Amino acid sequence: MQVFRGIPNFNERPCVLTVGNFDGVHLGHQALLARLRHRAATLGLPPAVMTFEPLPREFFAPDDAPPRLTSLRRKLELLEAQGVHQVYVQSFNARFASMSAEDFIDSVLVRGLRARHLLIGDDFRFGKGRSGDFKMLRAAGDLHGFRVEALDTVDFNGERVSSSAVRDAMLAGDMVHANMLLGTPFEVVGRVMHGDKIGRTIGFPTANIQLRQKTMPLSGIFAVTVEGGPLKHVPGAASIGVRPTIGDKLELRLEVFVLDFDGDLYHQRLRVRFWRKIRNEAKYDSLAALTAAIAKDCEQVRQYFASGESYY
Repeated sequence: MQVFRGIPNFNERPCVLTVGNFDGVHLGHQALLARLRHRAATLGLPPAVMTFEPLPREFFAPDDAPPRLTSLRRKLELLEAQGVHQVYVQSFNARFASMSAEDFIDSVLVRGLRARHLLIGDDFRFGKGRSGDFKMLRAAGDLHGFRVEALDTVDFNGERVSSSAVRDAMLAGDMVHANMLLGTPFEVVGRVMHGDKIGRTIGFPTANIQLRQKTMPLSGIFAVTVEGGPLKHVPGAASIGVRPTIGDKLELRLEVFVLDFDGDLYHQRLRVRFWRKIRNEAKYDSLAALTAAIAKDCEQVRQYFASGESYY
């Protein structure tokens, strides 16, 4: 898969295009991308995605933007897995935000990317003030020679599949439902970095996973599986939070205790998949109380994986 930063002045080859945030690349996104691949194969053109960094809501309201489901790197991995050939990552800045809908059509769709077929979600809006809509795109397509197709909302058991629905399920602690909407277990990928090493002193050495996001869509203690380095789908207990027992106003951290493993994981790139929430993060009066809570968490994780519920 080719990844481009920004939009070219003139694409060498036309493409079949879709545009969006694609946060999570959930079942709704996957349905859109399946249609994209089909249209591209029919026309003999590459399937292409235009996405944004930062996401528009992060630009307009950075303090109120919802936490991402996927980092840019993870999103690109998921798009490649869905058979996308080209991804154009557009910087969402003041200049781009002020672009009129007419300029977007002319400079991005017609000249920049040379879209021959454009697929969009049923709620797609574009241009300054979100003034552009499906009707405008249809008229532009008739004028410039590209087709426009809107894909209806994808439902899962009567629920509209969206990034917001996935986040809501995570906030409610329902990882099974969140993973079903995603179509794959939610995961975080990062390198193991040196931490405070407090876990080692209480008998639960944890892998401190580097987070590239300042916020996460979930928090608490989770049953997870871990892959990377010497680990192959190994069960573990993960904590995402600010460690209130250790101190106040600490940075967000992902720590994983890998069950039945005694080895060095520093600098390994680990893939952590989340299956079930065990409990919320809590503040304990002492390290002894924290140790007892972790031991109980690990026992619940063992019971969970022994039940076979993790594989749906």
